[in-house]
Amino acid sequence: MAGFPESLNAELTRRTLLKLAGIGAVSIGAGGFLEACDIGLKGSSAGSAGKLVIGYVSPQTGPLAGFATGDNYVINGVRNSGPYKNGFQVGGKLYDVEIVVKDTQSDPNRASQVARDLILSNNADIVLAASTPEVTNPVADVCEANGVPCVSTIVPWESWYFGRGAKPGQAFNYTTMFFFGLNEFAGCFFPMWERMGTNKLVAEQYPNDADGNAFRQNFEPLITKGGYKNLDGGAFADLTTDYTSMISKFKSNDAQIFSNCPLPPDFNTFWKQAVQQGYKPKIATVAKVLLFPADTVALGDLVINIATDCWWSPYHPYTSTLNGQTAKQLADGFEAATGQQWLSSLGSVHSLFEIAHKAITGVNDPHSKKDVAAQLKTLNYTGISGPLDWTKGPMPGVAIQQPVGVQWKKGTKYPYEMVVVDNSLNKDVPINGDLIALNA
Repeated sequence: MAGFPESLNAELTRRTLLKLAGIGAVSIGAGGFLEACDIGLKGSSAGSAGKLVIGYVSPQTGPLAGFATGDNYVINGVRNSGPYKNGFQVGGKLYDVEIVVKDTQSDPNRASQVARDLILSNNADIVLAASTPEVTNPVADVCEANGVPCVSTIVPWESWYFGRGAKPGQAFNYTTMFFFGLNEFAGCFFPMWERMGTNKLVAEQYPNDADGNAFRQNFEPLITKGGYKNLDGGAFADLTTDYTSMISKFKSNDAQIFSNCPLPPDFNTFWKQAVQQGYKPKIATVAKVLLFPADTVALGDLVINIATDCWWSPYHPYTSTLNGQTAKQLADGFEAATGQQWLSSLGSVHSLFEIAHKAITGVNDPHSKKDVAAQLKTLNYTGISGPLDWTKGPMPGVAIQQPVGVQWKKGTKYPYEMVVVDNSLNKDVPINGDLIALNA
């Protein structure tokens, strides 16, 4: 998103970073987690030239633990197949690989600490970080300060980039990331709005916090530019319990499109009250809520036909560069092994280990952190998350994924399931369901 306003930097506080992404509603998952303690996962090979240490950081416990539900399955799969099992071939030499896992416990301060531990105690050659700016940003800052390559994901690029103090066009020396941002939200949501044949009036549930103010300041202009009209419901305090006045405003003005970025419990409260009071727009496209299957529980059938974004799924026709596994095989394997429904973070975490392998094996000396970092900034490859190209930007060190539009539907295997209803941004992903109006 070249030329993104610098004012976003001020708005994207640590809390903003989490919620602006549309990746907010979480739950503390049950089985399948990596334990809260540090875990070293080692590969071995005869005649090794040495060992490479790859650090991985995510919120495996605490309120953000839902993001890490698939970590254990993904990392075990990576470790036990392909180059992580057999060793990395670099400069004609074979290196063993050790993966050291750290849990942030959903605490940004601990994220910084475990990143330092990986660098100073484990001698990590590269650090990978996933899931929310509360993890990725402090980890990246520590790596940047200590001259260690780092790759992050599941964080909006503006949150990671501007939230860490970068100015447009400025490059970090050692830290990179991949995901998407506000332009992609617009590119994902607007085509669904257009297909609904609405009056183009957008009801906006944006709270009076850094999150809502960032959306208000930066997403509303995109709405206007797209030919739609803004109807701001008014800034409200987090954990508000009565949305009657806002609902009345939306209802009396016949706002047929709904957009939001609240705390997950606030959306649940609002949506139940909206249904009770007779406000039902033609389409609701939500950000930071309803990303994971566990998030649908609180709303039950009220979640049906609510739309959101999806950046990875078993429907994506992509294949791992590490073990040849397809996206569908990764999702199916996770469900079979854990009894849990697939989630989009599976592909993103797997891609981190693809990227580490690509960068490390693309240099002559795998222990040269400067060379590995330089390699990260020029990578262009296609793996299980699809094409990722760091040479295109929108900012140095950033690669973009293109999400698709999905709606939650009544499921056959699980209570509620995501189906792809719009692929305007990513034609590689087939549409497998009809876009249905909420008031149909």
